[in-house]
Order: sequence, then C-alpha cells, then structure tokens
Amino acid sequence: MPRVLLATDADWIHEEIDAALAGDDIEVLRVRQGVDVLPAVHQLDPDLVVLDLQIGNMGGMAACMDIRLDESVDLLPHIPVMILLDRDVDAFLANRAEADGWIVKPLDSFRLRRAATALLAGETYQEGMATSPEVGTAS
Repeated sequence: MPRVLLATDADWIHEEIDAALAGDDIEVLRVRQGVDVLPAVHQLDPDLVVLDLQIGNMGGMAACMDIRLDESVDLLPHIPVMILLDRDVDAFLANRAEADGWIVKPLDSFRLRRAATALLAGETYQEGMATSPEVGTAS
C-alpha cells in the first residue's frame, strides 16, 4: 500500500487530502511543520510527499529542496514531491525547487487523486505557469 506523507499545519488541508487519497489503497501520514519533513521521510519511507506551500516558518519549497539535497548525495532514493500552491504564479518556485508536481488551491478531490496517481506512477502533474515569460523577445 502506498504511503503519502503530508506536511501542513492547516487542518482543512489535511481533511481535503485525507478525504481524496486515504483509503484501502493509500495511507496518509501527517507532519505539521516543515522542519519535520526530512526526518519523517527518512523514518517513514513514503512513496509520495505532499507539501503545503505555507508551513509555519519552513515552507514547502524549503522542505522540497531539503529532500532533493539528500537525494543528490545518495542519502535518499528519488521520492516524488507535490506542492500545494497558493497562486498560479507560484508554479515557477515549485519548478525551481524540483517538485515533481503541483496543484493550485483551492483543492478538489478529483484533481488531488489524479495528481497523486500520476506521481505514484512516476509521472509529473503540473498546474499553472512553470516558467516565467521570456524577457526581451519580440512578438
């Protein structure tokens, strides 16, 4: 059974993720602080990490970069990471943090399930603008 680690301090986000993903086929685990993400990843060995953009004093972007840093020095295998964005333009930051996927809030069960399924299958799932417009190009 796949394990999903959710990092959020917002109870409503936990309820949305749990309702959309948890069941007989997926287990959802939760941490409430960004600083707890990396130790939980090492301890729980999740198949997918879902990070809220805003998590107390260490947000989803920093937590994602922590995971990628440990992967880069072979302390972790690659783990798919999905970030829950506040705005469409935050997709640029999620891309820079090397997240495998992101969803723009407000959340809904259909999109959450589709994104999680794609990421667990080794694919990507991205909403919003992943890159900034090119500067200095003429139309």
